[in-house]
Amino acid sequence: MTDSHNPRQNRLLDALPATEYDRLFPNLELVALSSGDVLYESGDKLNFAYFPTTGRVSLLYLMENGASAEIAVVGNEGMIGISLFMGGETTPNQAVVLSAGYAYRLREQPFMQEFDRAGGRRSGALQHLLLRYTQALLNQMAQTAVCNQHHSVEQRLCYWLLISFDRISGNKLIMTHGLIATMLGVRREGITKVAGKLQRAGLIHYSRGHITLVDRPKLEAQACEMLSSG
Repeated sequence: MTDSHNPRQNRLLDALPATEYDRLFPNLELVALSSGDVLYESGDKLNFAYFPTTGRVSLLYLMENGASAEIAVVGNEGMIGISLFMGGETTPNQAVVLSAGYAYRLREQPFMQEFDRAGGRRSGALQHLLLRYTQALLNQMAQTAVCNQHHSVEQRLCYWLLISFDRISGNKLIMTHGLIATMLGVRREGITKVAGKLQRAGLIHYSRGHITLVDRPKLEAQACEMLSSG
C-alpha cells in the first residue's frame, strides 16, 4: 500500500476505533475500479465487502426485460455488500462502477468475524457503524424511489449530480449522457436536453463526457426536496 492510498480515505473505516481498525487492516486489499466494472450481479453470492476510497459505485435494479434503474450511489462514505450481514446469501441488485478509482475489499470471513464481535470485551464497533450506515442507505433508496415517481427529469438529474459530486473529491465527473440515462431509467435524449439547459443557465459545464460543477447553490435550487431530506 502506497502513501497515496489509505483505507482511512473511506469514511466508515476511518470512523472505526483504533483497535477494530488495526484488526481489519492486515486483511484489507487495495483494488483498482474501472468504469463499467461489475462488482457483483443480481443473485450472486457475495464473497467480499468493498469500501470505496476514490471510486463511485452504482447499485442497479434489473428488470426481466433488461431495463435497469439506479437505486443508490455509493462512494467513500459507504460500502458495497450489505447483504453479507443482512441475512441474505445473495443480493437482489447489481453493483457497477460509475467512476474509476480505488476501493479496499475485505473477504467475507474476516469481515463477518469482526462484524459479529459483541458483548463482553468485544465492542461490536463495526456492527454498530454498519447498521447505522445501512439505515442511511435505505433512506437514500426510498428517496430515489419517491423522486423517480414524482419529480421531473430536470429535478432528478440535479439531485443525481449533487449526490454524485458529494461522493468525489473535486468538482468534475466523467460521465456520458447515455450512462446517466441508464442510471435514471430515462431516455438519453431527455438527459441531453436537460443537461444543455443546465449548461446554458451556468449551473454545469459539459464537454466530451466531462461534467464540471459551476454553481452548486443554483443546482441545489433546481433539485427536488429529496436533497434537503438526505
